[in-house]
Amino acid sequence: MTHETHVPPAPIDLPGAGDWLGWVAARCEGQLDEARRLVEQVKAASGAADVLGAWNAAETALGNAGSVALWAEVHPDAAVRDRADELGQVVQRYVTELGLDRDLYAVLADLADLAATPEAEALDADARRVLDHTLRDFRRAGVDRDEATRERLRELSERSVLLSQDFGRHIRDDVRSVRLAPEQLAGLPDDYRTAHPADDDGLVTITTDYPDLVPFMTFGADGAARRELSLAANNVAWPVNDQVLQDLLAVRRETATLLGHDSWPDYDTEVKMIGSGRAVADFIDRISDAAHQRAGRELGVLLERKRQDEPDAETVETYDSRYYSELVRREQYDVDGQVVRTYFPFDQVRQGLLDVTGRLFGLDWTPVPQAEAGTWHEDVASYDVGLDGVRIGRIHLDLHPREGKFKHAAQFDMVTGIAGRQLPEGVLVCNFSSGLMEHDEVVTLFHEFGHLVHHVLGGQGAWARFSGVATEWDFVEAPSQMLEEWAWDAGVLATFARNGAGETIPAELVAAMRRADHFGKGTHAAQQMAYAARSYFFHAGPHDDLTAYGDELQRRYSVFPPLQGAHMHCAFGHLDGYSSGYYTYMWSLVIAKDLFSAFDEADLFAPDVAHAYRDKVLAMGGRRDAADLVEDFLGRPYSFDAWEAWLAE
Repeated sequence: MTHETHVPPAPIDLPGAGDWLGWVAARCEGQLDEARRLVEQVKAASGAADVLGAWNAAETALGNAGSVALWAEVHPDAAVRDRADELGQVVQRYVTELGLDRDLYAVLADLADLAATPEAEALDADARRVLDHTLRDFRRAGVDRDEATRERLRELSERSVLLSQDFGRHIRDDVRSVRLAPEQLAGLPDDYRTAHPADDDGLVTITTDYPDLVPFMTFGADGAARRELSLAANNVAWPVNDQVLQDLLAVRRETATLLGHDSWPDYDTEVKMIGSGRAVADFIDRISDAAHQRAGRELGVLLERKRQDEPDAETVETYDSRYYSELVRREQYDVDGQVVRTYFPFDQVRQGLLDVTGRLFGLDWTPVPQAEAGTWHEDVASYDVGLDGVRIGRIHLDLHPREGKFKHAAQFDMVTGIAGRQLPEGVLVCNFSSGLMEHDEVVTLFHEFGHLVHHVLGGQGAWARFSGVATEWDFVEAPSQMLEEWAWDAGVLATFARNGAGETIPAELVAAMRRADHFGKGTHAAQQMAYAARSYFFHAGPHDDLTAYGDELQRRYSVFPPLQGAHMHCAFGHLDGYSSGYYTYMWSLVIAKDLFSAFDEADLFAPDVAHAYRDKVLAMGGRRDAADLVEDFLGRPYSFDAWEAWLAE
């Protein structure tokens, strides 16, 4: 990985305790004005260097303006969140206008024609790729369609933005809860029950936020209580999001048709590794077929264990799966999740994550005092990222739940990295307890942090178009899924996993955890394909009743029956951002297992392979197609072999 000789620019100044409402507006509007000015400069420029230079600067400013979406998800002030949503609409309207700007398109198309002539100014590979991808984006926006079609596409784009914002906001703001008798918390860890005392009515309130939900579904022995809480979680944003989603699906179908595609999945996959909508359906079936026998065997084990509690039980419900999987692992694999979690206090895990990734990728994480970072909430921890003695970015970790905050786990861009112009800054947004963590939460944290590392390392190049996590969308999860492997290694965990007595997690316990983790791979793959099928088939054609059709897909692909009375599609946030592409998670896992095959499990920190991976995959951002990045690192094309071997273990 190479670096410019200049001193990297400083991080942006956040207002801290100051006027966030004014700052968010000024940041977004100022950068949007700058983008408009630069676009006019593109139209007036001549010569490849001037045209592409101005276009790159315009894309940089537009990315800065678009990052206002972050504040709609994380800021504690509802007025700031609402203003960010409004500004996001303005940004997206301008993005739509640009995509349909025939004069701008003509300038870039003429440049492409000129570049093909022998006497033209030579474009290097990156510049040529920027130009090719930009022209492709214009065509996908409909710039070459007739005036009436362009106008309708503009209307649909604006409608899509509003619907997406509504869909996400309804999920974010709708925290549901159940009230239970204290005895219904049987099986929960002591610290959980202590943190959830009975109220004046003698009842305990459990919410659908992750720190409440995940432990309860894992350890709660009361099946009726698990069902009640699961029903609440699967009905978040119901019924309002049902119509919102139907409207969003209709907008996407019409958009795809106007752009000459048979379906939204065909349009969506045109720029993905998988290549076509039909290939998504085939992939879902391929994974389902591969996992079918294993999932059936695992389901039999779960049902046998459930019958020890309920002799007449005929099915394992969705709300049973985590609980009985935990019991099987405890009783048959000697892994007690309540013991395991004592080795993972949040503060230790966070520092351990930084130490592990720093050692792996040669990075330094320097804490930034909150007063200097100027962040939006006291829970946020900030770090400057260093490589070879040079600051290359800044990250912000916002990892605990609060009212009005994004409910899941994701990495958000704050600043797109451009060499010599602006440092990459990213924000990790999660919802973990500040106390003990389940091991699967530790794995999730490693996964999400992988996106943050990718954003920073990939943000050292010259072109905004390929900065950070700018690869095909069905590859973006692969580097993060591969980083999960370090959260399963006994030697790695021994560096930070210690209980209250200061005892390091025993290697034999980690070995048992790994053996136990193999149980459930089949049922997990089957359930993932049920989610992927919803994502794909909801978009592939219209369906009057999304609940009924979702239940049909659950019965077709999962081994667990649908939860009666649930409307999970209303809370399934990935139906917005990933649209028809939820298959991405399993597609990326296939590639992640292949990438990991290059590492020596006896020495996961070996610098030759770790740094080659860093430089050939992560640091490249979107400068090459994902398949080429993988082949460059592995020395061969990617394959299913490693994933199939893992599934068979």
